[in-house]
Amino acid sequence: MTLAWQDGLPFSSRFGDVYFSADSGLEETEHVFLQANRLAERFAALSAGESFAVGETGFGTGLNFLCTLRLFERTAPPGASLDFFSVERFPLKDDDLRAALALWPELAADAEALLARWRRRVPGWNRWSFGRVRLTLAITDIAEALPQLQENAVDAWFLDGFTPAKNPEMWSEQVLAAIARASRAGATISTYTSAGWVRRGLLQAGFDVARAPGFGFKREMLRGHFSVHRTDNRKRCTPRTALVVGGGISGCAAAHALAQRGVQVTLLERAPRLASAASGNPRGILHARFGAGMNALHSFVLASYGHALAMLDESLPADGELRAECGLLQLECNEAERKRIARLAGIEWPAHLMQFVDADAASRLAGMAMAHGGLWFPGGGWVVPPALCERLADHALIERRFDYRVETLTQTDTGWRAAGQDWAVEAEVAVVCCAHSALALEPFAQFPLTPVRGQVSLLPATDASSKLQTVVCGDGYCAPAAGGVHVIGATHAFGDESRDVRSADHEDNLAKLASFAPSLREALGEPDIERLDGRASVRCSAPGATPLVGDVQRGLYCSLAHGTRGLLTAGLAAETIAAQACGQLPPLPAAVLSALSPRARV
Repeated sequence: MTLAWQDGLPFSSRFGDVYFSADSGLEETEHVFLQANRLAERFAALSAGESFAVGETGFGTGLNFLCTLRLFERTAPPGASLDFFSVERFPLKDDDLRAALALWPELAADAEALLARWRRRVPGWNRWSFGRVRLTLAITDIAEALPQLQENAVDAWFLDGFTPAKNPEMWSEQVLAAIARASRAGATISTYTSAGWVRRGLLQAGFDVARAPGFGFKREMLRGHFSVHRTDNRKRCTPRTALVVGGGISGCAAAHALAQRGVQVTLLERAPRLASAASGNPRGILHARFGAGMNALHSFVLASYGHALAMLDESLPADGELRAECGLLQLECNEAERKRIARLAGIEWPAHLMQFVDADAASRLAGMAMAHGGLWFPGGGWVVPPALCERLADHALIERRFDYRVETLTQTDTGWRAAGQDWAVEAEVAVVCCAHSALALEPFAQFPLTPVRGQVSLLPATDASSKLQTVVCGDGYCAPAAGGVHVIGATHAFGDESRDVRSADHEDNLAKLASFAPSLREALGEPDIERLDGRASVRCSAPGATPLVGDVQRGLYCSLAHGTRGLLTAGLAAETIAAQACGQLPPLPAAVLSALSPRARV
């Protein structure tokens, strides 16, 4: 949404209302939300490993979030953490958000951290980490977002939509009932408004509310607490120890997400190094392919794409050595792709996420002639997966153990025990991330996992092919040259577990490239197929191509069957598992969590 300005303050033309008080937005936030919810004392009372959750209706400029972040860092003890959930139907553009936050120089450092992640936002749910504070921002209609929020999860609410008279949907009976559903026993609530019908709606939803002195020219405001009894109001604490089976991208991401929450992790890898299997390709692409229908899998892929870009910003610089943000083209090279892209074109998408381009524009972006137009993803590109695994596993709380083949995984009185030849490791929770090898472990013997062999081809660049500036995708892909070599791929062979490099697969990769980017195929010349370098690995797939992510049994979790999307989806899968293990707010809507759940698919 484009921001207007009125008397030097941000103003919404859509709703005809200001974003915060003309007296002082910062002081208004502290009075109406931080003090009214007694957050300073509640943060200070947290113990190490305990988490607190704030819910907000209307993210706006992010001022409330930044003030809460600052207060938490000042008052909460080490080891405690915060989840901040907010909804925003009309997010500000990058420049508008920067201009609005520039009004508060005392928040500059945290504002810059927010702005760095803001450029990675996607429609739907976004999860960003700020140290021990996690922000989950749902960019969607509030009536759609709140029913998807976990029940019995929120400790304090900020009701901060535009004035009820001008934005009644934000204060509807349906919205207030969803807020009550997500509230823990005794959850507090506050809002700048004192409108009678809002007060009556909160009372009906189960909140005890009363009027209190307002801020500035507002004489009164509302504050209260959720008075309905909850049978399950357990204290939320992180486990002390965890073991993770598998040292690929999904395992390293899971270990990292747990370690970031203060969990001591033992990472078990059967090979002598990380990323020895499907995560060991010399380069992988960030390919977010989804449809206009936005089923659960597509919603997960989209959310994972935004999360992966933000995670990579922190883990690997886009310097062209280990990662390149060169953009990615999805070409409408066949009838199925033309129909998919045409349906996507019927929806408004933010330009920083993706743009629709014709063949001429695609050619300019690619740096060489493209026969088709399609979708342009400016934030796409390529990554060196083993380097990402190394960065994720490089944490003081992660102990890596190589040449540890897990032969049994059994439940104990205190957690889980992984054992192999002459060794055993125990921990409170266990996360299995070893692809189709998980089938050898008894708890996973009946899982619907299928091995899928894939081979990439490494082609020497020519003067003509070196002009390629971006990743191009059709029924396959080709990345720009790095170190004088293009990576193209990849084949798919279900049920094949061999890792030999085959000339026939090189020919298959080149034939696919010719079908969607004929000029690029021509630019590569006629390489000696028999002498081409390449790499074959075995991925893991499940029915519907939907990964299996989440809890399997008490204290046992898995992140499996990411297929060709692991670079995208492993990070958000890890956040999901860590949130479940630690009793924290999940990063995804309930419908997506249900679709990913292993319990529902075995």
